[in-house]
Amino acid sequence: MKPIILASASPRRQEICTQLGIPFTVCPAESEASMDLALPLEEAVMAVARSKAEAVAADHLGETVLGSDTIVTIEGKILGKPKSAEDAAAMLRLLSGRIHHVLTGVWVVGENGDADGFTETAAVQFAELTDEDIAAYVATGEPMDKAGAYGIQGIGARYITALMGDFYTVMGLPAAVWRFLRDRFGKKW
Repeated sequence: MKPIILASASPRRQEICTQLGIPFTVCPAESEASMDLALPLEEAVMAVARSKAEAVAADHLGETVLGSDTIVTIEGKILGKPKSAEDAAAMLRLLSGRIHHVLTGVWVVGENGDADGFTETAAVQFAELTDEDIAAYVATGEPMDKAGAYGIQGIGARYITALMGDFYTVMGLPAAVWRFLRDRFGKKW
């Protein structure tokens, strides 16, 4: 069975596909649609994933293309990737001692042009962070390319006290994607 095309350059999504036994090649979308905040967040994050998958699928007819997008939300705010060390520190202060939600949208365009998607949500409890914790973590550089300014799979794990939902949703691609590809698109590896 042919590998899927992962419409993402994210090393974390590549790692998840590898762990789940999903063969893939990487072809990231050249541009990313902006999030439509008029939509409910579950739909908005899936719409961005859809735009990535459809952009790549347009150049790869007859292939299965998977797009994904992840956002972190707290108190109605969306926390994207930090623009600076100061921005990362501000996000971590906001998350400190509180529960936030991570939503990952998935969209798949199948070999025959059929398409479907879903969104998974997980809740994450952060420990109380001191200014020293925040400064030390930001200094590692890990927060800089991650929504919400932390990586659950890296050093950021030490600040998480509880997770309600799928670990891989927080990392960037829900584990349920394997079943979705099998059940909805007939992929069997």
